[in-house]
Amino acid sequence: MNVQTKPRYQQLKDRIIEQISSGDLRPHDRVPSENELVESAGVSRMTANRALRELTHEGYVDRVAGIGTFVSDLKANSHLLEVRNIADEVALRGHVHSAYVVRQIRQPAAEEVAWALHISEGSDVFSILLVHCEDGVPIQVEDRYVVTEFAPAFLEQDFTAVTPSAYLSDISPLQEADHVVRAVMPDKDVRGRLKMALQEPCLMVIRRTWAKGKPVTYGRLHHPGSRYELSGHYATPVAPHKPKTEFQRNGVRSL
Repeated sequence: MNVQTKPRYQQLKDRIIEQISSGDLRPHDRVPSENELVESAGVSRMTANRALRELTHEGYVDRVAGIGTFVSDLKANSHLLEVRNIADEVALRGHVHSAYVVRQIRQPAAEEVAWALHISEGSDVFSILLVHCEDGVPIQVEDRYVVTEFAPAFLEQDFTAVTPSAYLSDISPLQEADHVVRAVMPDKDVRGRLKMALQEPCLMVIRRTWAKGKPVTYGRLHHPGSRYELSGHYATPVAPHKPKTEFQRNGVRSL
């Protein structure tokens, strides 16, 4: 989509996202208020409000009532859902990981992909669709798009031997990641690849990773709701780690 044809709120969002990805706005920096955006960008208050509201919903900024809007610390939030190699997850459970590739091509970026990767619609990206299995049972459909300049040899890789996550991390350490987790009903293609029952929901993770200040991959990861779960642990840096009590180990919080 040409920038000039985008809605004004989307243009405003893109401008703020670009400032964040370039480092002009750093984590915890204050973002212009609605009033400031109205004056500096020449937009209506409704447009400014929608831009900030969607940026908040998508995790780019945090709005603090009565104080202001600030750039989110994506690194600090990554504890909620770490970027892990699914092959390592399977191995840690003592099982065998395998994968098969459905699609591994170069193709023009659709609007959604182009927006997520901060590139022009129609620009070439690498696209891969593969199914990950645990002991032969499918547990994830990975639909990923990669900026070509970031991984020029992407199409030459054997992703049945190494996962895309492992390969991309070897090229350059990923600096940041953002995630959206949703419960969805899968389409016929995803349901068939994951061998799911007709009315079984999916756990879908929309993941974007960043390197050198720019988004470099964007993907949708579908998991069968009955065979996959996400979990994590976080302790605040100011509080020393305490052993879990017997109540906590049994899933009951002690007060």
